[in-house]
Amino acid sequence: MTAYTATVTVRLKHGVLDPEAKTTQRALDRLGFELSALRSADQYEIDLEAPSTGKAREQVTEMADRLLANPTIHDYEVQISER
Repeated sequence: MTAYTATVTVRLKHGVLDPEAKTTQRALDRLGFELSALRSADQYEIDLEAPSTGKAREQVTEMADRLLANPTIHDYEVQISER
């Protein structure tokens, strides 16, 4: 078994309201930072052991599908690296 670290980034899909990002963007605007857009995201780092990178990706993708992201409103990205 090989040790891996997976990073899962979960974002709201385009078109889904993101009140946290809107509030933050307004605050940054008041501080003098002009942004064309801002989106919030959650990021999870998962340490796991698996026989291959592919198997690690399969496990983490299942975690994201079943718990970490709601496929109706979220997109997510999985990155795998060896520890």
